[in-house]
Amino acid sequence: MINITKMLAEFVSYGDRLRYHSSCKDNKHGTRRDTGPVVVWNFTGKCNLKCKHCYANAREREKQEVLSTEEGLKLIDDLASFNVPVLLLSGGEPFIRSDLFTLIERAQENKIRVVISSNGTLINSETARRIKNLGVSYVGISLDGMEAINDKFRGVDGAFNRALNGIRNCLAQGQKVGLRFTINRHNYREIDSIFNLIDREKIPRVCFYHLVYSGRGREIQELDLTAVEKRETIDRIIDRAREFIDKGEPREILTVDNHADGAYLYLKKLAEDPEQAGRIYEMLLLSGGNRSGIAIANIDHRGDVHPDQFSTELKLGNIREKSFAEIWTDPENELLGQLRQRKELLQGRCRNCRFLEICNGNFRIRALATTGNLWAPDPGCYLSDEEIGGNIDDRILEYNK
Repeated sequence: MINITKMLAEFVSYGDRLRYHSSCKDNKHGTRRDTGPVVVWNFTGKCNLKCKHCYANAREREKQEVLSTEEGLKLIDDLASFNVPVLLLSGGEPFIRSDLFTLIERAQENKIRVVISSNGTLINSETARRIKNLGVSYVGISLDGMEAINDKFRGVDGAFNRALNGIRNCLAQGQKVGLRFTINRHNYREIDSIFNLIDREKIPRVCFYHLVYSGRGREIQELDLTAVEKRETIDRIIDRAREFIDKGEPREILTVDNHADGAYLYLKKLAEDPEQAGRIYEMLLLSGGNRSGIAIANIDHRGDVHPDQFSTELKLGNIREKSFAEIWTDPENELLGQLRQRKELLQGRCRNCRFLEICNGNFRIRALATTGNLWAPDPGCYLSDEEIGGNIDDRILEYNK
């Protein structure tokens, strides 16, 4: 996750403390020093939409073996004892579960920051009021284009208008809310319209996700953009973020799931302003690139633990058998050890890339989906061989001494 606004200007958000603070650098074991990982809990497999790219393969009927309310409360206590700073509740659609507010209350009692990832269609005024009163830190609502494109991609007519109403209901209650947009060939030309929407509706945040080939997203990987299209798209996101900054109304603009974005932004700024490029590179070093299995973890509806919410093929353990802390700190878990020392295992372009320190091999699950090899180069990287070769510019190394 790369905060474009912070890279371009002075901008502060809660997540930056976890991403760009020196106390969050990895220790010798490859894990974060001061806190446990951010945990994404897909606590339901049921959803009222039929999104083509759903990494969780959510469906209309609930999946089997879902953790009970009692198991969920115990899990939250376990996460708190391991000093997990953020719990992101996702699904499926989290507002389908009747015990959502009970689980939020337990997390708040344990002083865990709660974030919700939703399609927004079930957030009426009363629901927005309740989550605001419970102290939910942020609600991310998915919109993958304007009305026609979004509804086609999400498989239900009216989804756009219902999601937009959910956003408006949150804003009316003073609940921080933002958009989540998954970039693909069907919708990337809608990005300007999305920026116009957040301007018009006074939405403070938008996250642009690169397509990950996981779940149903694996079936549509041909909808990923070409390298040229990705560069054009990131250029437009950067330009529109800059427009908000220049008129004194910065919005939090982030890109997610492709750490090539950070290197690309650095290269753009190196040609324009080496000093700013130095600041960008320093923040990217602190963030450390992809942190699946290091600073982020996933727990699915069955209690299976994964390195992140997209890597459902990679199982680390189950919280019905061991506590989360035991699973996450198990020195005998070979996969965890590999993920935390991955630089030695990466192959091809990734292994010798000069941006490895700020990318960390990018998204492993895309490599696995396309080649069957977890350590192959990430096909989502759009940087050229010339751009990733050689050494970091001497001016940047000098700046960061």
